[in-house]
Amino acid sequence: MKIVLVGAGSVQFGYGMLGDIFNSSVLKGCEITLLDINEDALQTVLEGALHFTKEHSLNNKITATTNRKEALKNADYIISSIEVGNRFELWDQDWKVPLQYGINQVYGENGGPGGVFHSLRIIPVVLDIMKDVMEVCPDAYVFNFSNPMTAICTAVHRVYPKAKFIGMCHEIGWLYKWLPPMLDKDIDELHFRAAGLNHFSCMIELHDKKTGKDLYPDVLKKADAFFEKEPGYSDVYDEYLSSGTLQSEEQFSKTRSEKESNYRWADRHIARLMLKNYNLLPITVDSHFGEYLGWAWDIVDHRGILDFYDYYKTTLSQKTFYKIKEKTSERVIPIIEGIETNSGYEEAAVNIPNNGLIEDLPPWIVLEVPAIIDKNGVNGIKINDIPKGYLALLRSYVGVYDLTAEAIIHKKKKYVIQALLANPVVHQASKLEELVDRMIDTQKQWLGYLK
Repeated sequence: MKIVLVGAGSVQFGYGMLGDIFNSSVLKGCEITLLDINEDALQTVLEGALHFTKEHSLNNKITATTNRKEALKNADYIISSIEVGNRFELWDQDWKVPLQYGINQVYGENGGPGGVFHSLRIIPVVLDIMKDVMEVCPDAYVFNFSNPMTAICTAVHRVYPKAKFIGMCHEIGWLYKWLPPMLDKDIDELHFRAAGLNHFSCMIELHDKKTGKDLYPDVLKKADAFFEKEPGYSDVYDEYLSSGTLQSEEQFSKTRSEKESNYRWADRHIARLMLKNYNLLPITVDSHFGEYLGWAWDIVDHRGILDFYDYYKTTLSQKTFYKIKEKTSERVIPIIEGIETNSGYEEAAVNIPNNGLIEDLPPWIVLEVPAIIDKNGVNGIKINDIPKGYLALLRSYVGVYDLTAEAIIHKKKKYVIQALLANPVVHQASKLEELVDRMIDTQKQWLGYLK
């Protein structure tokens, strides 16, 4: 078996994924190829991988290359996490330039104008990668970790409908952190399902595994008291500023479980509104869920979002912060194991084309849904009885993804403008074409293809 890591020069992604692979008994001895455009960064991760395998007496064949087609040859599984250009410099432009035209954005990474421009930059590169995949190893499974997730996956499936392209996101992990302490139950006692769009998803059902009892009423009853005290990113960032010590993910989780927040409903002001008005719990925090809602700017935890951004930027800058560890934290490895062993287990969240999984949404839109994993691959689970109010929110953003994909495929500026006009976050239209022209000029290296 051969696994290719695309974007492996990132120590966060490369080391993290290698640790998960090395910890898997099913994947023991598999061939691993590291691929990146940055040869120096690639060499750093390769040296770390080779040192780890020698130290732990592992027999994996590990190679590294900047040649994409060479890397993809005979690949069975491809795990990709890429970004184009200077991530934070371009992200700042995505956020600040629209602001100069009177458009506020909660986060500007995946939704709003920032999400559109981010999509316009990264998707052409992903499509280039997929072109090689379809030529060199068309039967390989491709797992994408890059954002904007729904935009990327929707465009890829539109251009390459036969591709085994699955989007993976970490946000479902919040339910594993929130539900046990909220309900005073072990996670193994709970069965939940969430569905929606990536970063714009809610828990739809929650039951006791043994008795089948509906536990959603308990969430609605206990959420207020729980989230009043649950620490958020501002608490973690405050601690970093006072101590000078940057916390790891493990330490971060410990901080959240041991301390009460100094900020009421930290990072989850939208969750409070959704619970009150829709009886639904979002699976993520304000910075993500709020990107798709025109009214979110009015209520989100702006301090928490900015502190998260600074915390995230700081952790990524700490190259020595990441090490290879034998662990299992990325859900993609159990998915690969499930395909290889025909396990039939239920995975909590994957991003795949709808095709009737939620009947009231278009078949082509990529949804985040649970799935059964077996020898046939990743099989989405049909979700019934989606509340109409929540469906209305989801529908409000579907057209943006459609038009964004069309803009990239046809290289047409007019579809970019239409995607922005359809965007619930955009509330200023008089100078929208000027905004698009300015962004194309500012990011000409990435957006110059739009005419």
